Amino acid sequence: MSNLYYAAACQTDFPAPADRSEIGERTTRMARIVEQTVTGYEPFFDVRLLVFPEFAHAVPAYATVEELHRRLAVPVPNEHTDVYEKLAKKYGCYIQTGTFLEADPDFPGRVFNTTALIGPQGLLSKYRKVNPWIPWEVHSSPHDIEDYPYEPFPVVDTELGALGVAICYDWLFPETIRQLAFNGAEVLIRVSAYMDPWGTAEPTDWWTLVNRTRALENTAYVVASNQGAAMANYPPFSWPGGSMVVDYDGRILAQADPGPGEKVVVAPIDIDRLRAERTRRSGHDMRAHLRSEVHTYMKQGQLAPGGDKPIDDESLKRRISAAKRGLDRE
Repeated sequence: MSNLYYAAACQTDFPAPADRSEIGERTTRMARIVEQTVTGYEPFFDVRLLVFPEFAHAVPAYATVEELHRRLAVPVPNEHTDVYEKLAKKYGCYIQTGTFLEADPDFPGRVFNTTALIGPQGLLSKYRKVNPWIPWEVHSSPHDIEDYPYEPFPVVDTELGALGVAICYDWLFPETIRQLAFNGAEVLIRVSAYMDPWGTAEPTDWWTLVNRTRALENTAYVVASNQGAAMANYPPFSWPGGSMVVDYDGRILAQADPGPGEKVVVAPIDIDRLRAERTRRSGHDMRAHLRSEVHTYMKQGQLAPGGDKPIDDESLKRRISAAKRGLDRE
């Protein structure tokens, strides 16, 4: 089987749900987008990977973990991932879901911002956001849990290549995406809700800048789906979309026009070509050339694991203040 296929970055534009009972209608719409994309492009090429944005199922619309638990949090897997599993099996595709607010009985009192990778075989991995967007997101990070028992940066070997994912703010931390790359990722997936003014427009076109930089510095494809919700749906921010696919040299292969709304863009992923480039190159091979021992800052804990419980605004402020003192910034 050829290792050339197409990836689709899919945007959504839903009102923020107030209750978990509203998630189902969003799942129904995203399932329809999967079917339309796979069948619509079938005369031209095979769309095998479909990526949806952060907050596609639920938005952290409440200020406390307790309220999120009561109104929006769900386990993962769930009835919605069951829908995606059936689609993946039917069409032989892989779906990186939009995020859920996840409640896990193994971690009582916590909520995670979680995306699932689903393939024809079923649920392949869960990724929990490592870097919540402080101060607005009170989700837990795997980093917050001492002796966290799972791999925080899972990479899954599939027929489409080695797939790794990170969520939105994670991408502003080069260490997070580099860890996925060193865990073997060939396709880096971004599930995002990246708002204006740090979106798709100058002078702060962070969305495009970061996606292209992470691709070239890790010699990997990037498939990035951004939230396309109108400001009325996810106040107080507007969401510029601009979902894109970038190749391993940082070239944009496809990008949605900036602005809100449902959009799908598709582009080719050539894993054989990527592997040949990684094997051939001795120049601009930043993974191989990394002199990790000289970068001592990684040995200094800033926001230490564990810390105050529960994770709330005040405990975050205390932890951030302590981290700044450790950096001599106060």
